[in-house]
Amino acid sequence: MKKDYYEVLGISKNASSSEIKKAYRKKAIQYHPDKNPGDKEAEAQFKLAAEAYEVLSDPQKKSQYDQFGHAAFEGGQGFGGSMNMEDIFSQFGDIFGSAFGGSFSGGFGGRASRSRGSDMRIRVKLSLEEISNGVEKKIKVPRKVQAPGVKYGICKACNGTGQVLKITNTILGRMQTSTTCDVCSGSGKSILNKPLGSDQHGMIKKEETVSIKIPSGVEEGMQLKVEGKGNEAPADGVSGDLLVLIEEIDHPIFVRESNHLHFDLYISFSEAALGISKEVNLLNGKVRIKLESGIQSGKTLRLRGKGLPSLNGYGTGDLLVHVNVWTPKTLNKEQKSFFENMIDDDNFQPDPQSSDKSFFQKVKDMFN
Repeated sequence: MKKDYYEVLGISKNASSSEIKKAYRKKAIQYHPDKNPGDKEAEAQFKLAAEAYEVLSDPQKKSQYDQFGHAAFEGGQGFGGSMNMEDIFSQFGDIFGSAFGGSFSGGFGGRASRSRGSDMRIRVKLSLEEISNGVEKKIKVPRKVQAPGVKYGICKACNGTGQVLKITNTILGRMQTSTTCDVCSGSGKSILNKPLGSDQHGMIKKEETVSIKIPSGVEEGMQLKVEGKGNEAPADGVSGDLLVLIEEIDHPIFVRESNHLHFDLYISFSEAALGISKEVNLLNGKVRIKLESGIQSGKTLRLRGKGLPSLNGYGTGDLLVHVNVWTPKTLNKEQKSFFENMIDDDNFQPDPQSSDKSFFQKVKDMFN
């Protein structure tokens, strides 16, 4: 089981962005490869701290993690599985300042940063049955990939460093600054040959089938991430991610409320008066419920544990069965005569008990 990201950095959930950054810097310096050469455990802790910081330093990712935990990012290979040390240094190296002699790079200082492909976004529609059970979807995605036969070489403008020096004359004298190379966008690589049909970076569009594992209990609007399945980057860059937005298909029978399900059960006037046993369909299987004689329209029966599973595995919601007594719209002569005779009968007179809540009270309870 994956360790909680807040525990990894040793901070509380209310930690500010500066506190998160400070905690990560402390952990990264503690487990940095230069301080722990050959120590695989330290390397694993170093990557784990970077993984935690990547999520908690991003407001959107942090919000998803706070709500859904690690399940919010299931479907990909995980941070540590797709990023190597150079990726970590290129993304977060600015955090460490001069902690390691001005170059917190573990031997990567002076190299060009690896370019990253753009993220892609798709929408996936799910039925309540798929949300209840979890599902693996195979989606065709048009990705940008490197064209077959494309070749890249060292950028001549920056000699492969990804940086160019600029000298500016100021009133204080000549100032030398280092900026990202405009030719290679900081990758240090330029295209040598461009295959027919590819763009200026040697990329083409190619449709690929991506497998997306969607856990049970996801909700409308939730976003999952499949790492490395976005657009590829030129040369030896890192592929972007595929972001999957969840959409929920309306169910013909059930209405969802968080992890609970609502169901309208219609019974006849006779069934309400006499009582009856009814079979109710669930998302997975069936259940039989007993309705006592004299049950009133508007009565709600709660079947515990018959709703949707929690995304984090913390139990299952309930199924709320709302009883609706169907009043006949037309009566034959015999039926009409019967009800006319019952108009003044005491058993047919409304006699609500304190336990029988009014419609307005039920509405009030819903918002409390």
